[in-house]
Formats: sequence, C-alpha cells, structure tokens
Amino acid sequence: MKLRFSSIGKFLVASILSFVLLVNGTHARDENAPHNHPVKVIAPERAIVATSAGKGELPLYISHDWSIPQPNIDRVVIVLHGRLRDADTYWDTAQKFRIAAGGSGKNTMLIVPQFLATADISAHNLGKEVLRWGYDHWMGGENALAPAKISSYESIDAICAKLADRSRFPSLRQVAIVGHSAGAQVVQRYAVVGRGEANLKDIGIAVRYIVANPSSYLYFNEDRPNIEDTEGEFSPFKSDRCPNFNNWKYGWVDAPKYATLYQPDEYEKIYAARDVVYLLGTADINPNHPALDKSCAAEAQGSYRYARGLAYASYIKKRNPDSQHRIYPVIGVGHDGDRMLRSQCGLAAIFDLGNCSN
Repeated sequence: MKLRFSSIGKFLVASILSFVLLVNGTHARDENAPHNHPVKVIAPERAIVATSAGKGELPLYISHDWSIPQPNIDRVVIVLHGRLRDADTYWDTAQKFRIAAGGSGKNTMLIVPQFLATADISAHNLGKEVLRWGYDHWMGGENALAPAKISSYESIDAICAKLADRSRFPSLRQVAIVGHSAGAQVVQRYAVVGRGEANLKDIGIAVRYIVANPSSYLYFNEDRPNIEDTEGEFSPFKSDRCPNFNNWKYGWVDAPKYATLYQPDEYEKIYAARDVVYLLGTADINPNHPALDKSCAAEAQGSYRYARGLAYASYIKKRNPDSQHRIYPVIGVGHDGDRMLRSQCGLAAIFDLGNCSN
C-alpha cells in the first residue's frame, strides 16, 4: 500500500522534522549543510605556527590569555570543529560542557582552533599570513596551501608546545584533545601520528584523545571487519572491489610526509599505548546520513558510524590486548556533537567526571 500525503500533511511532516533538528541542537542542522563555501565567523585570536617550511597564523578561540602565566589552570581541552569549519559552534558547545562539569570545569582552559579554506580568506579579507587548506585537506593532516606548507597536525603540535611551557602553566596536569565527526577524524589520526604529546608527557602532563562519531578510522594493515558487531572478525579486504581502500586516510598508502616518521607497526604500538576514548552515539546508525563518508574505502569499515566505531575498537583490542582504549556509548544520541559532548559519558571522558555507566 502506498502512502500519499496532502499538502497539509507534507507541511506537518516538514514542521516536525524542523522541530526535531531544533531540539537536537545546532550540530544536527549543520551536518546537513554543504561545507564548500565560506564560513560565517572567523575565530578572533591567533596562534603562530612555525616549522622548517615557514610559519603562519592559526585562528582560534581561547578562554584565557596564554601569553601570561595561568597558575590556576590544571586542565586544557582542545576541541576540533567539524567539516563546516564552524569553530564558533564548537566554541559554544565547549563553554556549555565546561559549565555542565561544574567545579571540575572551574580551572579548565578551552581552545578551539579553526582550519580555514582559501574561500574563507578572501571572503573575510584576511591577511596573507593566515593559514588556509583545501576544503577537506586539513582533516587528513595535509599541508596548508599558504602561506607555508604546514600540516594541520603541526598546528596541533604548536598548541601542545605552548602548553608545555611550565613557566605559564605550572599546574597543568591534563590535556584532552576532543573532536566530533570530521574533527574526530583529525583526533583519531593525530592520536596515531601526532608529536605534540611527547613534550607534555615528559613534564608529567597526561594527554587524552576523545574520538566522537567519526566517519572513518586509520587502519594499520589491509584487514577490515567482516561483520558489524563488537566481536567482529577481520580479514584482508578484497582490493578488486575498491583499489584505493588502503590509501591515506583509511590506510598508509600515500601517507603525508608528517606521518612517515615511523613505520605503521611502530605507530600502532604508540597508538595502542595512548589514552583514547571512543565516544560513540548508539543512534548514529543512518547509512545514508548526508555527512557520512560513503566512499568505498569508508564503506569497507562498516555501513554507518556506530558500527565503524565498534569494529575499529575491536580491531585495536584484538591486535593489542594490553591496550586500555575505551568505548563510551552515548545511549540514544545520533550525529549531534552538542549532545554527545555534554552527555554524562562526554563529561566522564573529558573531565573524569563520574563514569559512563548506562
């Protein structure tokens, strides 16, 4: 039997959908928007990123003046925006979850960097010194287009180096690097190849990586999940179905220069030993979500984000039994960064506040 809607019925359905998106938060709406147009808001502060290739300025939001000593700060949370490069949206979310954390968030400094595209620079008449990437290139750690060939991962390195200055942050004990959706893709890859943790760890500052609902993960060999559950088995993927399934950022073929310091097996040991939380929305199960990576390389990891996350965590555990990586399931929440990060499991991951028992 076919269902037919009258004009009034169609209006009511559209109204209900609009209301659902409204109550689910800004992120739910934003994920349906295209990302290949200029951003509306540019973050007001700047961080200098200097490398052997040159230097540039990275826009960011920051809650405290890090040019002067901040003796009370004991935790820093770095939040990476999604594919829309909407750092202002994630800045709002970061302030909300710090408030939700109560006393645990009192001495927390928030940082939300912004990885701009060339279109953003011209639309906002920004100077030539401001870093800019291709629309999607910053997600995989590729080099900026200008003013110098600086990896987006090197930008995170620069932030971590700033935080490692004990003369400015004498009480800092933990840095949490958090990302949702495309931002989580950055966090997950950076947790594998990132160099910023070393200086922090050497002076007793712990680093945690919180990976929330990314579309894909970086695998260490050609195995992919056979079935989509927490006990899934893995076997070599048949490349005739997808010749590029193991290309970066899904695997190691044609990895950017930043990610070639070690071999993949050495990076895997580093990654397995790091503090990683997979924050997964149990309702992020739409195989046709408009912002879901539906390339064959991503589809090889599972049909939707929740399945891909469970499979990847299982993959890491099977290959590295001593790994302490954790899955924090956020019950009933889909692809909504605001709800994910402000959930009880989100607060437990970011602030060690309570636990993630559902």
